[in-house]
Amino acid sequence: MYMREVAFIKQNKEKWLSFEKAIFGKQLKNPDELASLYTQLVNDLSYAQTYYPKSKTILYLNNLAAKAFQKIYKTKRTETNRFVYFWKTEVPLIVYEYRRYVLYAFILFISFVAIGAVSAAHDDSFVRLILGDQYVNKTLENIEAGDPVAVYKSGSNWGSFIGITLNNLYVGIIAFVYGIFAGLGTAYVMLNNGIMIGAFQYFFYKENVFWESVRGIWIHGSMEIFAIVIESAAGLILGASLLFPKTYSRIISFKMGVKNGVKILISTFPFTVAAGFLEGYVTRFSNTMPNWLSVGIILCTLSLISFYYLIYPFMVHRKFKKHYATV
Repeated sequence: MYMREVAFIKQNKEKWLSFEKAIFGKQLKNPDELASLYTQLVNDLSYAQTYYPKSKTILYLNNLAAKAFQKIYKTKRTETNRFVYFWKTEVPLIVYEYRRYVLYAFILFISFVAIGAVSAAHDDSFVRLILGDQYVNKTLENIEAGDPVAVYKSGSNWGSFIGITLNNLYVGIIAFVYGIFAGLGTAYVMLNNGIMIGAFQYFFYKENVFWESVRGIWIHGSMEIFAIVIESAAGLILGASLLFPKTYSRIISFKMGVKNGVKILISTFPFTVAAGFLEGYVTRFSNTMPNWLSVGIILCTLSLISFYYLIYPFMVHRKFKKHYATV
């Protein structure tokens, strides 16, 4: 088996190196020629996965193919608008490539939320420790007054919108940048936010106003929290680029991690701004709007951001493979 793998590598080595130079070199081949080479590469990858499933060759070919389809798609003449290309194609392809890190980010974040909720359930002082006495006391007063989320109605619309948006952008950037500490910094940001949300929601549950809090807070929270998880995934990508350079040198891997991570980070900004707008202008009316409207807003915002990061990347990737499989 080993000798056959060596022969397979020797037979295709020059082709792979040529393709690698075409993808990463300054002098690119034309898109049609690249597409043809890409098809051959995918065939080699499938062959290696079938006959040499534990080989490091698979890792090399998989990485090369992942970078190839981004480069090929970028060089297609039909993609003339750089702005449209970024949102429609580039970001989804990057998210697809790093989909494991998106999954890891969600698993970590949900785990931290659970820790926060369980801790609050078993320690009456935990909520005050996390949220602070002032916030807890004020919220208890609001609950007694019949408006559990009144804290979101203070201040002017535009002032709240700007302040909240800037704060959320800051949190997202920090979640990404802290990934440079081997991903541990990002995990720490997720830990803080996850435990706070878990304790926060359990607090409302304990006070028998859980539904009132959900229909109010998650009008803006669905996109706000989802965006933070995606930004954290970008931070994990940054950390992994240093820890696991794979077939690249560590510096090249780090540069790729920074570049791709920043693109994912930037892609979350419109959602963060939209969440800030909802918190500043819409959440304050949650207590007076009908249930169907508040639930409808929550489902629409959650569906929009979920589609873009969890479904659309697979659609773009599938479309790409189908297109170049016929070349």
